[in-house]
Order: sequence, then C-alpha cells, then structure tokens
Amino acid sequence: MKESLMQSRVQCLYQPLVSVLNGPQNASVVVSTVLTLTLQLQPMGRNTTLCSWSQLYEEAAHYSVWIQESEYPINVICYQTVDVSPSNIYFPLLVAALLLALISLLCVLVPYLYRRRCTTKLIKTICHGGPQHAMDDETQGCGDEVNTAQPKPTRLRSLDTFRGLSLTIMVFVNYGGGGYWIFEHAPWNGLTVADLVMPWWVSLQRLFVFIIGTSVVLAFTSMQKKGVSRRQLIRKLTWRTVVLILIGFCFMNYSPKDGLLSWSWLRIPGVLQRLGFTYFILSLMQTFCGMREIPLSRDRWWDPVQDVVLYWPEWIIIILLETLWLCLTFLLPVPNCPTGYLGAGGIGDNGLYPNCTGGAAGYIDKWLLGDNIYHWPTCKAMYRTTQPFDPEGVLGTINSIVMGFMGMQAGKILIFYRKKDVNVLSRFLVWAILLGISAAILSKCTRDEGFIPVNKNLWSLSYITCMGCFSFLLLGVMYFVMDIKGWWGGQPFIYPGMNSIFVYVGHSLLGSYFPFSWEMRFVDSHWEKLFQSLWATSLWVLIAFLLYRKKFFLKI
Repeated sequence: MKESLMQSRVQCLYQPLVSVLNGPQNASVVVSTVLTLTLQLQPMGRNTTLCSWSQLYEEAAHYSVWIQESEYPINVICYQTVDVSPSNIYFPLLVAALLLALISLLCVLVPYLYRRRCTTKLIKTICHGGPQHAMDDETQGCGDEVNTAQPKPTRLRSLDTFRGLSLTIMVFVNYGGGGYWIFEHAPWNGLTVADLVMPWWVSLQRLFVFIIGTSVVLAFTSMQKKGVSRRQLIRKLTWRTVVLILIGFCFMNYSPKDGLLSWSWLRIPGVLQRLGFTYFILSLMQTFCGMREIPLSRDRWWDPVQDVVLYWPEWIIIILLETLWLCLTFLLPVPNCPTGYLGAGGIGDNGLYPNCTGGAAGYIDKWLLGDNIYHWPTCKAMYRTTQPFDPEGVLGTINSIVMGFMGMQAGKILIFYRKKDVNVLSRFLVWAILLGISAAILSKCTRDEGFIPVNKNLWSLSYITCMGCFSFLLLGVMYFVMDIKGWWGGQPFIYPGMNSIFVYVGHSLLGSYFPFSWEMRFVDSHWEKLFQSLWATSLWVLIAFLLYRKKFFLKI
C-alpha cells in the first residue's frame, strides 16, 4: 500500500506533503511553523482518511510521525514524537528589547543627571554669594538647560514623532524584521505588527495616510493665515502630487539591469503613487471646503461637534466615496467569481474560486491596468494563487482617502480646540472608541468570519476603521506626553520623522548594499537576522539625526 500525508490550513484544500510506501519506509519533509496545520493520512488513489490531527509545529524542532497498521484496512494507528525540542526563537528578540530599553534609559538619565549637576552648581554659587563671574564659570558648558522661560515650540512634535516611529518600524520590517513572522504582513485577512504600522504611515502609505491628513489641515490652515491664495495652494499641491507620483513610478520600476524604467516588469500602481493621489484629493478638499474661520460660540446645540458640522461638504464627499467602494466591492459582477467575494482565491475557500483573488478589486485593476500590477502578493505563498493582485490598486485607494480624512479630522480637532487640551484628548478618545466599535462589528472580532474582514491588501472598511482607532489612540498619547507635559522630546524617532521621504527612498534603494545588509552566514538562526535588521534601521536613524543637525530636510 502507498500512503500519502496531506496538509491543510484553515479553509484550504489539502495539499500533498509526502508519500510513504507500504512497509518500513521513511520520508522527511519541512512544514510551516506559523499557523496550526491539519494533517491527514490517506491511501494513494482513495478519498479515505486513515487518521487526522492538528498541530502547531514549532521552529527548529524535529518531529516523527509513526504509522502502524495491522490487516489493512482494519486498523491504522498514528502517533507523534518529538525528536529535537524546539528552540526558544524569541530569546534574541528579548535580549534586543532589553538592550534597547537599557540604551533608552541611559539616554534619559544622562541628560537628566547633567542638568541636575548644572542646577546644583548654580544653586551653590548663588547661596554662597560668589562673584558674578564665578557663577558664569560654574555654569559654562551647561547650555541653556537652566533657562526655563524659553518659548514653547509651535510645531507639534507628536506629529513628527508619530511619523518617525512608524517609519522606523517600517524600515525594520522591510529589512526582514529579524526573520520573525510577526513582523511580516498577514497573508490575507488579519493583522500583524507590519500591518499595524503601514496604515499609520501610509507604508509611507498606511500609518502615514492618517498623519498626512492631519498635516494637510495644519499646513493649509497656516498658509491661509499667511495670505496664500487658493491659486497658489492649487499650484503647490499639484506640483507635489506630480513629483511624488513620478518618483514613485521611477523608483518602483528601477533596476540595475534596465536602468531608470524597467520595461520588462513595469508596474503602474505603487506606494508613492497612492500617497501622491491621496494627498492630492485631501488637499483639494481642504482648499475648497476646509478653509473656514472658527466661529465664536453662540450656545448652539451643535457647538460640541462644530469641528464636524462645519465641514459637511467634506463629509458628503467621503460618504459618497465609501458608498462607491461598497457598491463596487459587493455588487460588481466579476466573471467566474461570486459577487462580493473578498477571499484570496487559489487553494483558499476549499479551492472553489482559484482565479478570484481579491474579487472586484483584483478584477478592476486587471481591467484598467492589464498586467502592469503586482505579481507577488502576500497571499501567493500560503494560498498558491496564480493571479496577480496589487495591494496599492485602484479600489483600495478610495479607502486610503477615507483614512486620510480621519487624520484630517484629528487636525481639525487640534485647530478648533487648541489651548483646550482636555477637549482635544477627549475627542481623540471618542473617535477611537467609535472607530474601534465599528471595526469590531464589521469583523465580528474574528479574522475570517466577519461581514467585512480586516484586510490590508484590500484596504477593507474594517481595516481602516481599526487603523483609525489605533491612530487616534497613539496620537493622543504622544500629544499628551510630548506637547502637553513635555516629558519626551521624541528622540530618536523625531529625526526620521522630519526627513521621511529621504529615509524611505534611501533605505529602499540602498537596502541591499553594505553596510546596511550583507550575506548572512547563520541563516537558520534569528540572531544574525535580527542584528542585521536592527543595525540597518539604526544606521538610517543616525543618518536622519546627522541631517537634522545639519538642518537638511528633503521636501517636495
């Protein structure tokens, strides 16, 4: 008898794993260590299951599955043993976290002790009534630390730090994240650390989409107060959009072999292209609908929500855009696919829709762009998909605009309720709660069973509401810690946050070159992978710090 061992993941077709001939035969195989696998033993050519079990196999472990049979097919016994115990793969991550915590503590304590020393010397000099020049000598080298009357900076440090934190984590993820699956993107539905970062920064896209909306409101309001005309604003936003899209297009299609544009695998959508288009729409909305003076309070019933009511034209636009997304996603007929399909296709959904990756989103991209889209989506490895799917596609861009509008709402709160910190924080919290409840209802707090699953490839509605919730919470915490209390200056994340385009493009172009990366010798261990990822990320933070000291900021 010839037997076949099959494996399957959630709602996936069973895939042949290894075949074992009848008798005392052995076969070896490497299996995934990320998700729980369901394995079953079948006779070759038959649809009969002799035994089945589910197991989460841990990394670097060796397992043996023993199969004993008596008079076939009367009785078959399967049992499993552990030959080599799994290693503690998170130990390098724990060591790195402790070292980073120690460095952070030193960065806080050393300046504090230095200021304490300067202050102590100053107090002693004053108390002993020494000459004026002695006080000057004692405090020389202490800088301006003792000057507590410095004006409070008008620029919100929390915004730059928010942007820089997301960018730093994104650079770490793009350099491999130490080889840990938690720092990789989810294959389809669900969230990992990488997926949490991207919405805030917009991938320069996802976490940054939120922040770019906030920045648009603050920047355009400031320019309006300076008397910049609407025509000048349109010229400025159009120029920046064109430059971003061109940089993204050339950057995405560059290769050392083909030069500036790689025509052999040309791709039209991209991160910077979506960023530029989202910025363009948000800026137009702010230019034509958002330039409103804050009215004096007249005890109207809608005064508590005037930051929403006064911008009703923008809300109408956003509601129409989201309605368009819902209609196209759930009502557009897709050939040979069920209407409203949101799955990955391939062997997912028991293999019923192998060519339906992304449903309407994938269909629209292929109809508009042909083959000039992404051919290696995150679902390809797990779900064995054959169809291209672009995570920066046309339909998802609609929801990136909606998420950017959430950031605009944060900017309006900061403008309307400046000098009223309690109101700012309370409104941030209310928005976070509302968006969090919406995400929970849409996804039913599950990965795959919700009305609209959380999916970063599709930029689903539940995904942007979930990310909006986290964004309001994180921005609120940073605003409280940095701009209200002044407990933290944002170092070191504020430096890449103020040179985000430079760091993003630079790390993407130079990421495969020394000293940012090298050919690793210990590929089976997380130690070297994690060190390389942290080293490369630290180098870019250092570069951003040096550029900050030189007052060099790349702006478009």
